[in-house]
Amino acid sequence: MQQKSNRMGAAHRMKNTVFQISSVINGRDLSRDGRKLSNIHNPYDFGVIAKAVLATANDAEQAINCAHQVFQETMRNMPAYRRSDILRSAAQLLEERAEQFATIIALEAGKPIRDARAEVARAIQVLKFAADRAKLLNGELVPMDAAVGGENRIGMVRRYPIGVVTAIVPFNFPLNLAMHKLAPAFAVGNTVVLKPAMKTPVSAYKLVKLFEEAGLPQGALNLIIGESSEVGDALVMNPKVQKVTFTGSPAVGIQLLKKAGLKRVTLELGSNSPNIIFRDADLDLAVASLVRGAFAYAGQICISAQRIYVERRVYAQFVERYVEKVKELRLGDPLEETTDVGPMISEAEAKRAEQWVQEAVDAGAKVLAGGTRSGSMFAPTVLVDVTQHMKIVCQEVFAPVVSIIPFDEEEEVIRLANESDFGLQAGVFTSDINRAMRLADRLETGGVWINETSTYRQDNIPYGGVKLSGIGKEGVDYAIEEMTVMKFVGIRLL
Repeated sequence: MQQKSNRMGAAHRMKNTVFQISSVINGRDLSRDGRKLSNIHNPYDFGVIAKAVLATANDAEQAINCAHQVFQETMRNMPAYRRSDILRSAAQLLEERAEQFATIIALEAGKPIRDARAEVARAIQVLKFAADRAKLLNGELVPMDAAVGGENRIGMVRRYPIGVVTAIVPFNFPLNLAMHKLAPAFAVGNTVVLKPAMKTPVSAYKLVKLFEEAGLPQGALNLIIGESSEVGDALVMNPKVQKVTFTGSPAVGIQLLKKAGLKRVTLELGSNSPNIIFRDADLDLAVASLVRGAFAYAGQICISAQRIYVERRVYAQFVERYVEKVKELRLGDPLEETTDVGPMISEAEAKRAEQWVQEAVDAGAKVLAGGTRSGSMFAPTVLVDVTQHMKIVCQEVFAPVVSIIPFDEEEEVIRLANESDFGLQAGVFTSDINRAMRLADRLETGGVWINETSTYRQDNIPYGGVKLSGIGKEGVDYAIEEMTVMKFVGIRLL
């Protein structure tokens, strides 16, 4: 109880603090001189939690030039053990300040404090994965004598850091999604220009300072806080940038890809994840998993369980149990330990979700739970009697809204699940391993979970989708592959 009381006291003291933050270039905060100032708001009570000095396009260019210079002079030549030590030191510092970072995430993103702590813990784990991987940047030998004329030759393939990486991060996981871009980049000796979402830049600013304290050379990580319309083109189109990694909307991602030219690009662009429940599934497991999977962080997760398909023979039973559990969720202040669902990132987004639900109701859908809004708070909402072409089904709702849809045959549900422009992750609940593997093969997604919600992600798995869900993979090992270049080295023996 005393620990809980201390946590709450520290959290509320931080709530009354207005952070002064800025873009950071070569270890120095940008001054206010001639630059705009932006207020960062708490999405729960709309109070100002930070004042941010915004970068200009010239600042973005300067950050890239700095990152390029530090890459050439320092990072590309840094030995593996040193890169590993820096990442491990950063993990230790983040562990020591875990509650501070969790509170910042709760304040700027509106994420319930328990979920914010889980995000910090995952970020620490990503750093540790990357620290281990930094020492294992392996190449391979090529059997040269497999080809005619290859006698007395040795061939090898080596991996080298790619150079300057631009990392563009969304609001929903401001720390961990940043870490998925930064940690692999530093593990192999790259430098990074980081652009956080405008609504959640405080954790990014604190993270830059933490990396510097951990021993990362100044200028290896530069922070650009600014409007995309002002700094976006510079961060993507500058020829010194060799890799762009972006998490966000399909519309923005497609435009970014067009502007990036021949640069390497990783795009994680969201989804409307299907979850499929067969009659032989463990319904208690499915209900518990999918309540969490649909409403964690108010449904503002790329792989949130948005479409639940249930075999008709257990449909009524599942719906009854599911709605009962959804109604038990507690909405409230993200800083309260008992809060399950906090606000959406803005009142405008909550209004959009409300409008989409109303459109579905007007077209014949029924609301079994939720559907109500107060400011930025949108109650966890369950819909039935929906059709495949309603926005809440076929588009990414990115809100605490889930649709439950009956099906009769396996072939039918595969068709329904694949009838989407997205394909990031899916969940399948069944006790039949043969059926599970059939669906794993045929679902058009980047990942499939068996007896687990689509929303589950581990930080060491390959993560990325197909269709409008994007291109490329995250996960430390897989991101490293896309942040390095292969070079062949051949030797003719004399």
